[in-house]
Parts: sequence; structure tokens; C-alpha cells
Amino acid sequence: MSDNHTDEVSGTLVIGTFLTLDGVMQAPGGPNEDRDGGFEHGGWLVNYYDERMGEILDSQFAEVDALLLGRKTYEIFASYWPNVDTENDYLATKLNSMPKYVASRTLNAVEWNNSTLLSGDIAKAIEDLKKERRDTILVQGSANLIQTLLAHDLVDEFRLWVFPLVLGEGKRLFGDGTVPANLELTAAETSSTGVQMLHYDRAGEIEYGLVGSDDETE
Repeated sequence: MSDNHTDEVSGTLVIGTFLTLDGVMQAPGGPNEDRDGGFEHGGWLVNYYDERMGEILDSQFAEVDALLLGRKTYEIFASYWPNVDTENDYLATKLNSMPKYVASRTLNAVEWNNSTLLSGDIAKAIEDLKKERRDTILVQGSANLIQTLLAHDLVDEFRLWVFPLVLGEGKRLFGDGTVPANLELTAAETSSTGVQMLHYDRAGEIEYGLVGSDDETE
């Protein structure tokens, strides 16, 4: 990833995701969330959730202005959140009211409140969206979409929740198309169940060297 995210007229694209210690992000919330590739470990985060995690999740969503989703995550969210009582649930209120953009080559329409369909060249559409909005856009989940964003160097921040388990298989956050990047850890907290909640910002180019050498360019 090149350090090309300082343009003042461009918005900030944030990746927010739950993942295992070995980097798997597939189907954290339920058995049938995403069975691609014969995945049988869906719902792996449920027993780790505590009250503090809920508070942090609410605060993270309070900081964002729009939501960007892939088709599968959109369909999961759109089937659930409109049916939640928003009177006593901040997250439901935020999700149902905020602008939502859906990246899909197969959907013809999106019906969830304040949703807009992005089609065609997805990378170009999202690049244009960042320039148009000039605010903070969150990508939650959406494993396939994230691979496109990483390959086209469109990500500015990562909000990663790392759970203390390994699965050995499944869709991983950083795929083969990821462009190398240097990141800075700007916030970290651990839940009562051992979940690491980490916030990384972009931090320029990677600097390479040789361990034990005074000459960093050797």
C-alpha cells in the first residue's frame, strides 16, 4: 500500500471486522452466515461477547458517517436490523438511519432504508464515493469486498477484533492480493474474554533492513 491517503478531499475508508488469531473472518455470527467452501465453524464469536465489547462497538459506529457492504453482509444486515426495536438499541438506530452503500454485481435493487447500490467497476465506484462524501465510511464484514479494497489500496484504517481461537480454514482478512503496508497501532483494549480490540492507522511505506546490521539499506 502506498501512502496515498492524505488527500484532504477524500474520505476515510475504515475496515471493521472480527477475526480469529489465524486471520479467519468468515461467518463469525452464526452457522448459516456464510458456508462458502464448506465452512462449518460459523458462529465462532458468540461465547466471547461481553458488555464492554458492546459499548466499544456502539462508540465505533458513532464515529462513522456511512456504511459500505458487500452483497452477503448487506443481505444478512437487511434481514435483521430493520426488525430490531430502535427505541432501546443505539446500534439498530444508527444502522437503520445511516447512508448505506452496497457493492454488488448481482443485485438489481436494495430496499433497506437509505441504501444505494454500487455496480460496474466497484473499485472505481468506491474511490469516487470517498471523494464525494469526504467523511468516514465503514466496511463491516464483507470478506470478498475487502479483498478488492485491499488490492486497490483503498483502505485507510483497520478496526480489528482478534478472538483467542484458531480455525485453520475459512476466508481470511488479508488475501494474496493485499498490497504491503506499514500500520500504526493507535488504540488497543482487551475484553474480559480475551478479545483484542485493535485500531490501526496508515503509517507510510514499509522500511526494510537487515537484522544486526548498522546499514539499514544493506
